[in-house]
Amino acid sequence: MSIRWALVLAAFVLMIGGASASSFAEDTGKEPSFIRFGAGYYDINDDQSAAEFHMEYISGSKWWVFNPFVGVMATSDTAFYGYAGIRLDLFMGNRFVITPSFAPGLYHDGDGKDLGYPIEFRSAIEFAYRFDDRARLGLSLYHLSNASLDDNNPGTEVVTLHYSYPLTSLFGD
Repeated sequence: MSIRWALVLAAFVLMIGGASASSFAEDTGKEPSFIRFGAGYYDINDDQSAAEFHMEYISGSKWWVFNPFVGVMATSDTAFYGYAGIRLDLFMGNRFVITPSFAPGLYHDGDGKDLGYPIEFRSAIEFAYRFDDRARLGLSLYHLSNASLDDNNPGTEVVTLHYSYPLTSLFGD
């Protein structure tokens, strides 16, 4: 999936889900902060595929309508990516959440795919199921690209499965 299609999909989700995002927030209150763990398949469209593992902290605070988050990703080919960005939760009823996100970060290719530049941009779309305790089980598709900061800009797509654990479950309200 090219970044263009990911952005089109994210725009569509924003248009469809905007109304339910605000009404859901009024009905259920503020979402907590999360710690998120996941694993996936790195470089799904090319010949340098690898296992991908990530961990993120998702803040429960808001920057306008966005939640800030920070994370780290590593692959089985010793590539590493540290990033920080924003997410927008769009609720489809009480159980389903669609979340587009964007995060710039620093990338090191290790023995993995050379993405052309140390600064990379991550655009993602997440589809998650929300449990009663607000924990989430989700599937994400994201694209890493240097946005043509370098002539070498192969980019990569990654699909991941992840679990978001609400920190209120650990530390209370």
